Amino acid sequence: MTRLKDFYKSEITPALQKRFNYKNIMQTPRLEKVVINIGLGEAIQNPKAIDSAVEDIMTIAGQKPVVTRAKRSIAAFKVRAGMPIGAKVTLRGDRMYEFVDRLLNVALPRVRDFQGVSGKSFDGRGNYSLGIKEQLIFPEINYDKIDKIRGMDVVFVTTARTDEEAKELLKGFGMPFRD
Repeated sequence: MTRLKDFYKSEITPALQKRFNYKNIMQTPRLEKVVINIGLGEAIQNPKAIDSAVEDIMTIAGQKPVVTRAKRSIAAFKVRAGMPIGAKVTLRGDRMYEFVDRLLNVALPRVRDFQGVSGKSFDGRGNYSLGIKEQLIFPEINYDKIDKIRGMDVVFVTTARTDEEAKELLKGFGMPFRD
């Protein structure tokens, strides 16, 4: 078991149970999954961009991503239905906790002029989205082997019912909120 998962069970769960007056331990919110997504608009002109993005996500997440395809054709963007336009991976269990630990303790502190993440990126149902501007903040990525700096979206899906519960859960994990 990962260190973060043990910490969740021993420290975060009792704190959340006390803070929100849960009668049962199963009511406490938990992290369900983490989804990492890279959208590639440049894949229309450069089909090889998908391969390098898949390689980057695989290196960061430790799991093979799925190539996402366009649902419908959009003439203005020169996109046809079925064209590859991105890659995503869903992490659960120990891989998820390992990734969250690396993100919070290694990658985010490497961001230049880092002041914390926004506390307003919740969706109203207890899920949190975080945008990362470059994949170079992860130590697994070799600077010499990348062809282009790409951003990615990281979505934390929780079982929390409200944004307040989810924010407390993520604070417990060590998420550095700005406000």
